[in-house]
Amino acid sequence: MLPVIRNVEPDDLNDLTELMYAYIVGFYQKPRPAIEKLHSLIQTLLDQQRGIQFVAEKDGKLIGFATLYFAFSTMKADPITIMNDLFVIEPWRETELESQLFLKCQSYSRDNGYAYMSWITGVDNKRAQRLFEKMGGVQGEWVNYSIV
Repeated sequence: MLPVIRNVEPDDLNDLTELMYAYIVGFYQKPRPAIEKLHSLIQTLLDQQRGIQFVAEKDGKLIGFATLYFAFSTMKADPITIMNDLFVIEPWRETELESQLFLKCQSYSRDNGYAYMSWITGVDNKRAQRLFEKMGGVQGEWVNYSIV
């Protein structure tokens, strides 16, 4: 049976939490956020006011997720989505599942009237960059910064 891509549901909380820890700590090697903070984020996205999450499920197990946040573009004077996360566990990396999660985010953005979907990835994440180029993405003209 092929994986199913669907919206996150309240019953996904524990499995999605573990999947997000695999992404944050295992893949990106960042500090583990407090479980209360992660649960609060998931709950915020379940409300679908600030964003939305999708999961990939196979045989009752979550094997991937993608997160869209809602924002606005001043240049377009329209709402946009920002794909903040797209993650699948091994051995699902570099499979069609990644493309399917991406397309779910793209179709959600288009079908709900967002002007466009944007995203960023690490400069050293060449695998993700190949996926995004395959999906028709082009590097933007802006330089990203952050500050604490």
